[in-house]
Amino acid sequence: MKNLINQLLRGVVIGVANIIPGVSGGTMMVSMGVYDTLIHCITHLFKEFKKSVKTLLPYAIGMLVGIVALASVINWGLENQPLPTNALFIGLILGGLRPLLSKVNVKKINAPAVMAFVLLFALIVWMGFQRKDSIQNAETIRMDAGQVLLMVAIGMVASATMIIPGVSGSLVLMLLGYYKPVVNALSTLKDAALHADLSLLGQPLLMLVPFLIGIVLGIFGVAKAIEWLTARFPTPTYCGVLGLVVASPVSLLIQQDFSAVSTVTVLLSAAAFAVGFAVAMLLDRGVKADA
Repeated sequence: MKNLINQLLRGVVIGVANIIPGVSGGTMMVSMGVYDTLIHCITHLFKEFKKSVKTLLPYAIGMLVGIVALASVINWGLENQPLPTNALFIGLILGGLRPLLSKVNVKKINAPAVMAFVLLFALIVWMGFQRKDSIQNAETIRMDAGQVLLMVAIGMVASATMIIPGVSGSLVLMLLGYYKPVVNALSTLKDAALHADLSLLGQPLLMLVPFLIGIVLGIFGVAKAIEWLTARFPTPTYCGVLGLVVASPVSLLIQQDFSAVSTVTVLLSAAAFAVGFAVAMLLDRGVKADA
């Protein structure tokens, strides 16, 4: 039961991370030491069906709970207390670096590994500057047959960002112009469920169902590619992942407006960072206990 609760909580953190612009669900998987395990379960879902489902299901449930139940809370935090909210996730990221660092073989670091680190670090920093330039999105998108197919493709792109550490799915959706429509569809779906109003379900489901289909299709392909890279080029791959993960806090800070930061905000941010760091370490210990 304790392991199940730990898995559900990690799933919640991963789910919430996927809706934060600048934060990656893959980064949270790495920070909590479950990245390789989840990738293996995804790529071996049909070969090891029972074992894989048993591992993946608690994370999937936790992710769903995190996305649906906490999206409004996180959005409120980003609107009203952005620095403490971002500091919480920076703490989660940095507090969970140990599992990733343990996979980098220092003796085998070479030019390709260094290049992978630098290039992928630079990519995430660049994306942070893109977010700072206030990318605008339409609030809703009118759905037709062509848009349905496009939502499948958008879902496949989003799935890659959910799995690849450091690459923020929310930020990529912003770059593509689909962040607000997807978030608004999720919010409408939640309201429909809470108020048992079936009349509200049509539009959000028409957008989210093909989007989710695309996510499922994309996850398997991306997971397979990552497994192949880690098996054949482990040091450059993990150095590249490290570059993505370490750049995530930098990306978050780039987006932050420091002009109105007060002493109270700094203290709240320090406390939030400490909480995030401690939670990441506790969840990492939970992973060791699972093993």
